Amino acid sequence: MRAAALTALMLLAACASPDRGAGRRDPAVRISSAALFDAARFAGRWHVVQSHAAGCAGAVQDWRMEDVGSYSLSGTDCAGPAPAALAGRAVVTGPGGRITAQSAFARQPVYVLWVDEGYRIAALGTPSGEWGMVLSRSPAPRPDLMRAAQEVLAFNGYDPARFAPR
Repeated sequence: MRAAALTALMLLAACASPDRGAGRRDPAVRISSAALFDAARFAGRWHVVQSHAAGCAGAVQDWRMEDVGSYSLSGTDCAGPAPAALAGRAVVTGPGGRITAQSAFARQPVYVLWVDEGYRIAALGTPSGEWGMVLSRSPAPRPDLMRAAQEVLAFNGYDPARFAPR
């Protein structure tokens, strides 16, 4: 009887959707990055409007262009379970907004999943799915742009409803 109950629980768990944790992505979904990414236009101040890290909403990140395809980072790092100091350098390492930070963002590759044509809002994530976030040039993004960013996160396997509230 006990073995049958254990087997039933294991079968039920196997049928459940993957547990992505707070803000994590479904690894079965392919991830993409922004094909027409412009590193110079991405540079500047961003506000974190949604992240899986509790307490990160409203944080500021500065992506200062140093060289072509290289940023100096400062502000708040929202890649961990809680906000931390953002410092160091990040380099565009691949096509379409693929960025490597030397010490920030939990040393995960950063993908700019999408940025609107005016570079007012961006959705970022990692191939591993460890974190994702929405950045905006203003603390209160336009609702239609926010919806678009959330749709891009969902397309890439994230569940935006599981991110920390804005």
